Amino acid sequence: MKKLVLATVGVALVAVLAAALGSAKTSGPTQAKATKLPPLPADIKSRNRFIIGVKCDVPPFGYIDVQGRNQGFDVEIGRWFARYAFGTAKRVTFVCAPTAAREPLITSGRVDLVISTFTYTADRATRIDFSEPYYNATGRLLVKNSGAVQKLADIKGHNVATTSGSVYDRWMKNCYGGTSVITADTFTNAKLAFDQGRADAVMFDDAVLLPVAAADPNSKIADDVFLAAPYGIGMRKGNTELKAWVDSRLEVMRKKDQFMPILKANVPPRFLNSFSKNILRPTNTFQYAAANAPSVDTVCQ
Repeated sequence: MKKLVLATVGVALVAVLAAALGSAKTSGPTQAKATKLPPLPADIKSRNRFIIGVKCDVPPFGYIDVQGRNQGFDVEIGRWFARYAFGTAKRVTFVCAPTAAREPLITSGRVDLVISTFTYTADRATRIDFSEPYYNATGRLLVKNSGAVQKLADIKGHNVATTSGSVYDRWMKNCYGGTSVITADTFTNAKLAFDQGRADAVMFDDAVLLPVAAADPNSKIADDVFLAAPYGIGMRKGNTELKAWVDSRLEVMRKKDQFMPILKANVPPRFLNSFSKNILRPTNTFQYAAANAPSVDTVCQ
């Protein structure tokens, strides 16, 4: 009888252990399995290279350094995409994408993506697709220290330079009648009009203007902030596979706080604290205006 009891207990223990091991085998891999990220579109994968449009004259976002290499905040995002896609930052070709050329580069299929200080608008979203926002930009004015324009209300009756096709070009023409808008093909030429005295101010994104003002003792940034609108990454309309890939990698970068080192490498230290609020971080996310909201360049202040 004693042997029978011991045998029964032994069988029961073996059954319990087997059940436990079976449970561990079933749940272990499931719990450890990482979330599968969307795959890279087949055409880009087979090419083994990204082709990305970036600014070439707009530090700190996109510019050509003294060695002829593309550098800047947006450029580094492109290199991170190449790392995620192909395991190396070298698998990317950059194409200069000035403001007016950004959409044509996408719609013609010359580039896979445009990462080029690209402000989302509802109008643009009818022709191309945007990623989730990765940078929260605002408009500012670059002015002379003692010039005729010192604030936004002063631009009426004066010359203000910006780039053609930008939200600022359309906004001033829509909302500031009497202002002479000088539209240049590049930011460099808009700044040149300002330096030569043909423009009393330059209207552009805050992050682009601040380093310019920091390097020029004769100019400054006006206090007014306007047209807060996040940047997105542009791509061909309806390419849902590529959008899913881009959005998922931006989210990985946000969670890993990978935008902060990129910012540190491209922004003067004295601006780092204020700019850190403009980038994706583990505690920072941004949203575009609602689909039915009016386009930012049509809302007058």
